[in-house]
Amino acid sequence: MKEYQSLAHTRWDCKYHVVFIPKKRKKAIFGAIRRHLGQVLHELAQQKECKIVEGHLMPDHVHMCLSIPPKHSVSYVMGFIKGKSAISIARNFSGKTRNFTGENFWARGYYVSTVGLDEEMIRAYIRHQESEDERYDQLKLAM
Repeated sequence: MKEYQSLAHTRWDCKYHVVFIPKKRKKAIFGAIRRHLGQVLHELAQQKECKIVEGHLMPDHVHMCLSIPPKHSVSYVMGFIKGKSAISIARNFSGKTRNFTGENFWARGYYVSTVGLDEEMIRAYIRHQESEDERYDQLKLAM
């Protein structure tokens, strides 16, 4: 049986598969930034009453299965998460403490698709994305 979430007068199950990248797709998500970013993304999602159901940080992109209540749009939540996480990265790793106008760690835009009935398949895809990429790279080397 599927679990639905509730608001005052609404029962809902709205999940989205979201992918976004750092500027110029630089391999910038590693080490301390990766550890810091995982916690920050969960906290930011929670501030907007969202939940990261499944997520994986790759060196050059982020995959998330995100549950967003119907009172928020996907673009609003993504703008909030990307903007605030860029500020957090600048504050903690670039030595900046003030004037965050124009801070941009993330590239503009993102990929999003609704999860629907394929939730388990999407979650497994996110979970195993890194090993699939490594396997694909090995196949390219063998050719």
